[in-house]
Amino acid sequence: MALAYHKEIDPFTSFAIWKIEESADELFAQLQLKEHEKIYLDNLVNGKRNMHWLSTRVLLRRMMDTDEYIDCRVDSSGKPYLSNFPHYISLSHSYDYAAVMVSKNKAVGIDIELIKDKIERIANKFLSTKELEFIQEQERIEQLYVCWCAKEAIYKLHGKKNVSFVENIELKPFHYSGNGSFSANLDVGSTHKEFRVHYEKFDEYMIGFVSDDNNEE
Repeated sequence: MALAYHKEIDPFTSFAIWKIEESADELFAQLQLKEHEKIYLDNLVNGKRNMHWLSTRVLLRRMMDTDEYIDCRVDSSGKPYLSNFPHYISLSHSYDYAAVMVSKNKAVGIDIELIKDKIERIANKFLSTKELEFIQEQERIEQLYVCWCAKEAIYKLHGKKNVSFVENIELKPFHYSGNGSFSANLDVGSTHKEFRVHYEKFDEYMIGFVSDDNNEE
């Protein structure tokens, strides 16, 4: 496993991208898994899903820089959390890469996606008519992936299932430039928050990440 990219957001928050090059056995050997985790792995029949699960946990261990057992669980909505560390985490993966974002003092969300033309066919399923209007024709595919990654990152940060990408997450107009940031709103139930979403193009992938800067501890 090779570190492909590491970014420090602030003294308490960072994310890293790793290229998955090991076998499942090599990844497994780097972890301290309990019986319930081994059972979960055994139930992952898709080989790629198995590799993604293992690689995000190995990267998490590297970022936490600890020899202690890391009890990484998921809640009833599927949001990962650490039961024996105070850190906030977010996990993502796409094809040959794994991504992990960690913060000591605020909720975070990250998403990485391989850029493909197929996103054009589903754009109206995650963007409103108003949002589609600011998409630039020249960089349409890349900007659509920024929008998807941004909404996915906010969804992961929020960590609840009752979120519609079209109705509850609004992206403000922005000009795509390979990397940058823009404002977005989450409005669902009693939650009304504004975020600054960041994005970066990494090789043939797009990365979107966000932190809850208004809820720092």
